Amino acid sequence: MATIFSTARLHNKVVLVTGASSGIGAATAVLFSMAGANVVLAARRAEKLAEIEQACIQANKDGGTGKGGRYATLSLDVNNHGQVDSILSALPDWAAQVDVLVNNAGLALGTERVGDLKFDDVDRMLDTNVRGLIRMTQVFVNMFKARDAGHIINVGSIAGVEPYPGGSVYCASKFAVRAFTSALMKELYDTQIRVSNIQPGMVETEFSIVRFHGDKQNADKVYAGIEPLAAQDIADEIVWAASRAPHVNIAEVLIMPTNQAGPFHVARSTAK
Repeated sequence: MATIFSTARLHNKVVLVTGASSGIGAATAVLFSMAGANVVLAARRAEKLAEIEQACIQANKDGGTGKGGRYATLSLDVNNHGQVDSILSALPDWAAQVDVLVNNAGLALGTERVGDLKFDDVDRMLDTNVRGLIRMTQVFVNMFKARDAGHIINVGSIAGVEPYPGGSVYCASKFAVRAFTSALMKELYDTQIRVSNIQPGMVETEFSIVRFHGDKQNADKVYAGIEPLAAQDIADEIVWAASRAPHVNIAEVLIMPTNQAGPFHVARSTAK
């Protein structure tokens, strides 16, 4: 994995990434490590974090910056109020002053239309994608205000820009992320705290497998006939946004595969 932008501004910074056990979160943690940052990896699946931590160690070694190199794993469910509210006390001493918070934890569940929605799925999407993100931000924004420094990067979605049938609740959750992020930026514009919303289009990760409740065959159909984005592509944008000069805030980025122009505008190859 390589990056074409300077990462010197990230040297020895402390970055906390939620949802870091796979997909975009894992790729983001690894790329921050390569850039010479110190990284806290947080996720529900604690057993997966050790593997990602080793990938971070190797990335830092391969990157050869000589900076960063400190890592910690944290079992964290953003739906667990107690875990979120006490997260600062769970951080190691070297991570007591977080510089960048990446709110990446999120998911989609089901493709049912309104009238057939499963409220267990509805509650989990809203709790994770909206309430969990807000709660994490609430904790760290106060730390950032006290220092008049910091960067909050929320991972949104194209679903927060253009809704689609079969995704009403997921789209609503990502519209909420977009609105919350924009409002937060306006609340903090007279500070040195930066706020960004990174909005991916079609990315091939575990996202669709989770959405289809483990049905890999249906999940694979989502990416049939098109070269989707990879988790590393989104990690590039997140780390790029974090590496800008302090006076530069990347407010919003919308990233799609070349052959996607929206939820409905996807050019698929019919070649076999």
